[in-house]
Amino acid sequence: MSELPLTDDIRRVVTVVDENGKAKILFDGANPHKRVRPQRGTVSRLIWSTKDSPAEVGGTVDRGTVEVPIAPPRGGSIFRIVDIPPITPDIEALPQDYHSSQHGEGTPKRHMPATHPLMHATRSIDYAIVLHGEIDMLVDEGEEVHLKAGDVIIQQATNHAWINRSKESCRIAFVLIDSQEP
Repeated sequence: MSELPLTDDIRRVVTVVDENGKAKILFDGANPHKRVRPQRGTVSRLIWSTKDSPAEVGGTVDRGTVEVPIAPPRGGSIFRIVDIPPITPDIEALPQDYHSSQHGEGTPKRHMPATHPLMHATRSIDYAIVLHGEIDMLVDEGEEVHLKAGDVIIQQATNHAWINRSKESCRIAFVLIDSQEP
């Protein structure tokens, strides 16, 4: 099995219907929307986002250029690919609410306090696919599940933390869709 070079750019192909009703390629190339999270080394690549549902599908705007928080906008969605590096003692030593305190309005109003510095919740239904590597997903009460490439996760506005105890980065594709309060 060939290794996935996680440092490489991700090719993004976006299609659109033009003014004549024909499908055409809008963007084809390396996704330029990359953000490295301070203190963690996590690399997040916003691929696309929408602000409404049903989503607007016309125009030539690159909807990956928007500045969005972790959670999708009210009524919207987010598609991103995230590379999560192995956890370090420095990350484990961060305050328990480190990640959850960064979500603001995107956090469900009713959720348990964080039990790990990377624990957080978003008011969204999340579809996730582990593309490369392996990772542990921690949920409330210390329950956790080990995931590897090919595994899929469906989260329904739940507290969780991604903890990479392996020796290499783990790549996960996420689609977050705004949801009702749990």
